[in-house]
Amino acid sequence: QVQLVESGGGWVQPGGSLRLSCAFSGSGYSHYIMGWYRQAPGKQREMVARISSGGSSDLADSVKGRFTISRDNAKSTVYLQMNSLKYDDTAIYLCNAAHIAWSPGTYWGQGTQVTVSS
Repeated sequence: QVQLVESGGGWVQPGGSLRLSCAFSGSGYSHYIMGWYRQAPGKQREMVARISSGGSSDLADSVKGRFTISRDNAKSTVYLQMNSLKYDDTAIYLCNAAHIAWSPGTYWGQGTQVTVSS
């Protein structure tokens, strides 16, 4: 069974930076596309960034140039480096693991709160 545990959220002023981490436990880490999603109050969950085991990444337009996703396959961990944070980045950030060949193999972490406020 796959489990995802996020860490690194918190409060930051506009323009600041945070790095989120998501530790994957279970088997087959390299068979998963790892991603970060976020959900703000009253809004739908949206994809922020995704990365394949080979390192190919996809970022939402709203975060391009500010956020970077990376993964350490040896540590089974995915990171989201968030720079130049804006008020609109305030949300719960959730880690996602999606199996590349088995659609039911989708897992979510419990989420970590990111608050951008002055």
